[in-house]
Amino acid sequence: MKVYFGFTVAGDRSSVVAARRIVEWLESHGHEVLTRHLVREDAREQDRALGPREVFERDMQWLAAADIFIAEVSGSSFGLGFEAGYVLGSSRRKVILFHRVEAADRISLLITGNTHSNCTVVAYRTLEEVEGALGNLLG
Repeated sequence: MKVYFGFTVAGDRSSVVAARRIVEWLESHGHEVLTRHLVREDAREQDRALGPREVFERDMQWLAAADIFIAEVSGSSFGLGFEAGYVLGSSRRKVILFHRVEAADRISLLITGNTHSNCTVVAYRTLEEVEGALGNLLG
């Protein structure tokens, strides 16, 4: 399955360890992560080297090509909200949004309170909980 993995480039990246673990789990289970670069230390520099229009066009192409949208939103940014809303509003694809339990009060209520039928929001305390949820949701 092709996965668009969302993770903040410009926001709070303190959940990068969890984001990397999600990408590693997905790849180890045979999924193709289109946005693997987002968990690299130089993700911001890579995007800035392209410019705003190029990033937008690239990401929109990846969103169109993806079978599912999965994101770690603990340090959520406008971009993550846009991506999740775009997928939910323009398609019937599934969306899975992970966030640390202790980050919930800093995340938009439009994320943590999402009840869209194609969206699953997973609050986690440990990386093992993240992997368990991925296994349950993706089989």
